[in-house]
Amino acid sequence: MKVLITGIHGFVGSNMVRSLQKDYTIYGLDIVSDHLEGVKKIYAWNDLFSITDIDIIIHLAGKAHDVKNISLAKEYFEINTELTKKIYDWFLESSAQKFIFFSTVKAVADVVNDGFLTEDVDAKPVGPYGMSKRDAELYILSKKINQSAKQTYILRPTMIHGKGNKGNLNLLYEFVRKGIPWPLGAYENKRSFTSIDNLIFIIQNLIDHDIEGGVYQIADDDAISTRDLIAIISETLNKPTRIWDINKSLINFLALVGSKLNLPFNQERVKKLTENYIVSNEKIKKAIGIQKMPVATVEGLTKSIKSFIK
Repeated sequence: MKVLITGIHGFVGSNMVRSLQKDYTIYGLDIVSDHLEGVKKIYAWNDLFSITDIDIIIHLAGKAHDVKNISLAKEYFEINTELTKKIYDWFLESSAQKFIFFSTVKAVADVVNDGFLTEDVDAKPVGPYGMSKRDAELYILSKKINQSAKQTYILRPTMIHGKGNKGNLNLLYEFVRKGIPWPLGAYENKRSFTSIDNLIFIIQNLIDHDIEGGVYQIADDDAISTRDLIAIISETLNKPTRIWDINKSLINFLALVGSKLNLPFNQERVKKLTENYIVSNEKIKKAIGIQKMPVATVEGLTKSIKSFIK
């Protein structure tokens, strides 16, 4: 089976190649043409309409959420929306049977204050990142296709972590590694994460089995608090857990200053690290036919943290 992965050089794409190359013939589509071990050929986007005989398309290419808020809004729509339209139109005309689009939970909800997020929530994206992903979703959903010949999957993962990940989990890791006390202990929150291993398990099932197309949220089984996450990192590094319960007003002031100065510690990052964002994964588990994900939340986080250790 021939699988085409867009954005193949990215964090998720490179992890997919390592896991999928033994079972499938992998092709890439990216702005970077550098060779990747396990990939038969990497095409440029200008070559898209010359590509033939692909069975599965995994569309990862996109502009990630910029926590520094310095990206232009039009960049999100040019990449996340228009590029998706381009490759989805190609998919509809091609012989490929399955299209797997990586959207985000932010396409429907910027915050989850109470309870947990499900696929049937009314979409209310905030900001160009979530809005551009939602526009891509709506374009895909507007197309009528023959379900017996083609299947389309829109995946909305929570924050994905694993080897090569660069994001807020790395920030937490650096705090603990350097012995810096975590200053956000005053915040009580729980968040859902997605292990790269669980994500790839889902992708393999979508490729290999006849699973109904549609919109699916992706997350590990259990949400976890930032305090507990700090404790997991500390235990993995064999360091004491150091958490400070600093007044929230002071933290918010420092985050405001960080936003104005484009520092890593800013309002957007504090929000991501302290908000509740619990996501249900029941729909995808039911579709695949499993009771729980193969990798437990703590197990996956511990594995990711160990991969950060040099």
